[in-house]
Amino acid sequence: MRNRASLILALAIAALSGWAIFSALAWPWKAKLFPLVISIPLLCLALAEVLWVLLGSAPGAAAADFKLSEEHPPEVARRRTAIAVAWIGGFFVVILLLGFLIAVPLLVFAYLKLQGKESWGFSIAFTLALWAGFYGLFDQLLHLPFPAGWLFEWLGLAG
Repeated sequence: MRNRASLILALAIAALSGWAIFSALAWPWKAKLFPLVISIPLLCLALAEVLWVLLGSAPGAAAADFKLSEEHPPEVARRRTAIAVAWIGGFFVVILLLGFLIAVPLLVFAYLKLQGKESWGFSIAFTLALWAGFYGLFDQLLHLPFPAGWLFEWLGLAG
């Protein structure tokens, strides 16, 4: 078999996700939602990988290799990487300070305006739609408690 390790890994992942699905079915709705949302697509992808390995092309065929772009100089790549890391780090800091319900729309809007250079109208509309979906799903539908940010706790405004 040309990709024995890939086949074994895909079968193991399929078995594990199948077990997770089977186990979660007996749980209450809120408890089983997360495992099912993760495990069902994972099972489908693992089974697709099994089929890909079993029915794939003949040995010696060209592999689809991942390669980073060589079009940009290393300084540009480093700068872009640093910017991405700064956005991710900033996102974590703002979540800690202000909490999810404020951080998510604030950072989506900031990213669209500052990094994406989108128009005011698009940035506001997209941010409002995203926040409505985020708030509607996690707060209203699933009733997930999001803790207040540290700033609100320090100021005594939490709760």
